[in-house]
Amino acid sequence: MHLPSKLNAKNSASRNHIFLFGSKSGNVTLRTVVCAVPNEQDDSERCVSHHFADDSVVIHPLDDENSQVPGFTPQLQSDTDIQQTFMSQGNQESLLDKLKAGQLHVLAMEQWNSSRLKMCHWNYLVSATNLIHYLALKSLDIEHIKEELSSLGLMNLETINPYVLSSLSACIQMLNNSKSDSLHGYTNSGEVLPICKSSQNRTKGDLAITAMMKRASSNRNLLLGTLQGQRGTHIMVTVGQEVVENDTHVAVLIEAGATIFRINCAHGNPDIWNEIIRRVKKSSQVLEKPCRVLMDLAGPKLRTGKLKAGPCVLKISPKKNAVGSVICPAKIWLSPQGAGPPPPHVSPDVILHVDGQEFLSKLEVDDSVRFCDARGKQRELRILSKYAIFSGVGFLAECRKTAYVESGTVLRMKEKRRKYSVGFVIDVPPAEKFVRLRVGDLLILSRDSSDELDESTSSSVDANRITCSSGYLFDSVRPGDPIAFDDGKIWGVIKGISISEVIVSITHAGPRGTKLGSEKSVNIPESQIRYEGLTSKDIMDLDFVAGNADMVGISFIRDIHEIVVLRQELAKRKNLNLGVILKIETRDGFENLPLLLLEAMKSPNPLGVMIARGDLAVECGWEKLADIQEEIISICNAAHVPVIWATQVLESLIKSGVPTRAEITDAANGRRISCVMLNKGKHIAEAVSTLVTILSSKYNKTKAELKPLLLSSHIN
Repeated sequence: MHLPSKLNAKNSASRNHIFLFGSKSGNVTLRTVVCAVPNEQDDSERCVSHHFADDSVVIHPLDDENSQVPGFTPQLQSDTDIQQTFMSQGNQESLLDKLKAGQLHVLAMEQWNSSRLKMCHWNYLVSATNLIHYLALKSLDIEHIKEELSSLGLMNLETINPYVLSSLSACIQMLNNSKSDSLHGYTNSGEVLPICKSSQNRTKGDLAITAMMKRASSNRNLLLGTLQGQRGTHIMVTVGQEVVENDTHVAVLIEAGATIFRINCAHGNPDIWNEIIRRVKKSSQVLEKPCRVLMDLAGPKLRTGKLKAGPCVLKISPKKNAVGSVICPAKIWLSPQGAGPPPPHVSPDVILHVDGQEFLSKLEVDDSVRFCDARGKQRELRILSKYAIFSGVGFLAECRKTAYVESGTVLRMKEKRRKYSVGFVIDVPPAEKFVRLRVGDLLILSRDSSDELDESTSSSVDANRITCSSGYLFDSVRPGDPIAFDDGKIWGVIKGISISEVIVSITHAGPRGTKLGSEKSVNIPESQIRYEGLTSKDIMDLDFVAGNADMVGISFIRDIHEIVVLRQELAKRKNLNLGVILKIETRDGFENLPLLLLEAMKSPNPLGVMIARGDLAVECGWEKLADIQEEIISICNAAHVPVIWATQVLESLIKSGVPTRAEITDAANGRRISCVMLNKGKHIAEAVSTLVTILSSKYNKTKAELKPLLLSSHIN
């Protein structure tokens, strides 16, 4: 593990030195590796090196009266010596010595970081201490003793993260009490391994396993709220403009099981955000189901610019076979504006809002509705079914021919005596504009927003063009750097740069090309881009977030300076209750996670971590994502910090209505974390309901089910 080394990377005097801690009486000789977390702003952690003839070094912390382990004097021991002792194979007595060495190393690490721990808020002091213990244990090579512990039926070192010291102490006590032959001749002198005065009370109380479990549960509830029922994992849903356009959208999601709503400050404005929060609070009160709101600050993320809006036209397209025959008519949902979404079991291809109360009131099943589409083609809809919805009725219709519908399209239904009822299609959204990229294509990223893509220009040039307004991109990249778009769906290599343009050659895209639209992510994993941390927009948005949301997400966090700035900004706004979510989506964020947590624990604000798997996979490599994800969860468990699992959870279900097998397994893993986040999409309500079932169910055979199996086995 390399994470502990990140804690001491800036202090060469305390890196990878090996110490032998021996008592002054000479009765105990326990070896340990001492790792230090240097605090650049605290003189009490400065170190002095004493050099000997063989160039060995002993490090003593200065100006900290509690930094020495009482009764113990550090003496140098070589790397080879310590590994031979700690890795030696043998009986239970040897295993006991190894565990004691590990326990002493954990305590030494706590002492070495005592001044840093003192700066943590009292609410996080125990959790920060356990995090230090975890990092200390992970810095040792403990793989070789796992089998020894397992063979004796003792603890699993992979599951003790939330209570490291108590688990080690309990295991040592069990071995001390053992009267097996392998401990023949061993006498328990009653000696207690050294624990500093400042931590004795915590070891007996606050650092006990039960207390640690309660602390983790308390931190989770403080940040995310208390869950009703038996489900142990919150469900977070990303929402946006669609909430403002649909009065019932939030209520449907809450009924389905959502408990947290996420707003991305990269999209929308305070007016839209305020309306979303108003509707969440109102629906939560009406349904008597508590919900919370997370607002993600946009951060310094690189995104493609906005493309010019396309025409306000919807395409109705039935499915056809290879010879062009219709095999499945297109499904269309007709309803008045603001009537709410279709029922969960209805999956239309197109939703049309209709102005005409009289027209809708006369529609019945099997009626035919005729219209002239945007091309002047005569088309017909047949009403399949009628549904009562939140405010009025809605209809599911089918169309067997391709049609293009725009706002103002007249819908006619023939009645008796040659009369017609008339309705009008309204609020057709503009078509999404995009660039379709294929392998070998050239893409020009332009700094100038006036170069936004237009169909009239894209066809007359050899390269596609899209904007990116961030100066970071143009100032830091080099030819040959790999570049990814839209969470890695498209990859390319930078071929040329100028002050205002970057030329990219596409190296990876779908077989038929991949669409690249507005405000999609841009990642350059190998570049040395210097981000500013919290942007000026983030600081402005924080005014609204601090006054209206329950939690704030810090996007693309990389170093502790960003947390310091956030703490200062929250202090200005006198908001100590706002939850803080550290979004880990870069390599630096992952490698600095322990330092980020310790820095964030200096304030009393509830704290959490989000694993943003989209950007994290692109930045660190797809093949490493699983291990990185597990390491983040382990670190957060040790720090008693709740984890939010994000990006592409049940994505196929959300988009198409059918999940993949891998997605179901992925979602089921969410049972061991605090919160799972879903992105918005067509089938989001169905996805929330499915996720509730996955997170709540456990397959356990009852006694009645097991009895026939046992009898059958006995007979055979």
